[in-house]
Amino acid sequence: MKRAMDAMGDKDGSDSQWRKTTQRELEDIIEKHEQFTKGLQGGERARLKLWDLSYLDFCDRDLSRADFTGAVLCHAEFENTDLSEANLFGADLRFANLAGADLSKTDLRGACLAGADLTRAILVESDMREGLLVRTKGMGGDIESLAPEAVATGIEQAVARGANMTKAKVSNSFIVQTDLTDCNLTSAKFLRANLSLSNLTGCNLEGADFTEANLSGAIFHGASFNGTLLDHADLSGADLIGAVFDNMDWSKVDLEDARIAKGLDKLDRSLKEIVREHVKWVGTNGKEGQRANLSVTNISGQDLSGLNLSAADLSYAVMNDCNLARAELIMADLSYVDLRRAKLSRADLRGAKLARATLDGADLKGAVFSPVSVASRAGGGEWRSNFDHARLRGANLDGADLRQCDFEGADFTGASLRNADLSRAMLRDADFTDADLRGATLTETDRRGTKGLRSEP
Repeated sequence: MKRAMDAMGDKDGSDSQWRKTTQRELEDIIEKHEQFTKGLQGGERARLKLWDLSYLDFCDRDLSRADFTGAVLCHAEFENTDLSEANLFGADLRFANLAGADLSKTDLRGACLAGADLTRAILVESDMREGLLVRTKGMGGDIESLAPEAVATGIEQAVARGANMTKAKVSNSFIVQTDLTDCNLTSAKFLRANLSLSNLTGCNLEGADFTEANLSGAIFHGASFNGTLLDHADLSGADLIGAVFDNMDWSKVDLEDARIAKGLDKLDRSLKEIVREHVKWVGTNGKEGQRANLSVTNISGQDLSGLNLSAADLSYAVMNDCNLARAELIMADLSYVDLRRAKLSRADLRGAKLARATLDGADLKGAVFSPVSVASRAGGGEWRSNFDHARLRGANLDGADLRQCDFEGADFTGASLRNADLSRAMLRDADFTDADLRGATLTETDRRGTKGLRSEP
């Protein structure tokens, strides 16, 4: 795409580009703009093109449709501000606080968001493609850039944890070393964008387009790829361990230099021997045998039902469609594991670690996840099962013992939890949209920030 231009004549020949103002003067402008957005008499749209508004406070205000073209907004405070459909073309937003801001359908072409805080920001259908703001200078009509020196477009080294970037246009942009943890990037366009060394842990990448993008060194732990386009993308050094893949076309994707789970043929021993040695290790309290380490291994579809895999290291393993019914997995490490459609009915997972595990469609009927008592020589106390940011969409947890589990940020969308016991569980920020909780016990639970769950029993 060609770089967009906004050529503005400099009629008086002045070299002064940005108009400064005070917080008090700004308040008057915002008041009139908010009247404008409400259609009230006396309202006036905020026109702040080429203003220097660095370090000023815009928090919790309605600045939708405001014009900030080419404005300098370094370190400005926009927390929870409505900037939907605003014009921020070529704006300098370095280190600005945009946490929780609404930037839906906002024009951010050519804007610099380096070091900005976009935590939980809404960027639905925002336009973040490259662009260049220029003007004609002098009688000769020469063109010069209006961007401050050393300012590059993009969101390099920014923080955008939990941001909603559904259908955002980010093609050709620089997003280097940016924290995009838990972002919703559904159907976003990242064609030829540079996301090298960025953290995309837990991101929803359904329908996102990364064609010819630079994803070298990017981290995708627990990310969900569904119909995602990676054609000719640079994945050298990209960490795809713990990511989940559905409906993918790999014909134009080179994974040779990417980090992915290894197959059973890469193990130094057979799976049967590893399990046998682990059972011996558990039975002798570690005096004989060897602890099972199947971390970063693809063992999908294996029948492990009834086996004792307590304290085994299964982190980042691919275990979709595995049969683990009635298995013992006490204090096992299952963090970032792909357990989609796995059978875990009546399994013993007391004290298990399932942080960011994917259990969509899994059968967990009657499974036990309550705390396990730790011996005094090992520090004593109780070891709670941890489902921090785990995904359990459409999972069956009917009758499961989930007492005192940590479900902070977990996704139970469409899950069945009939007659499940969640007493004293941590449910903060968990999503129970369309979940079936008939007969479930929710006494003494922490429900702050939950979705789809009433605040009181």
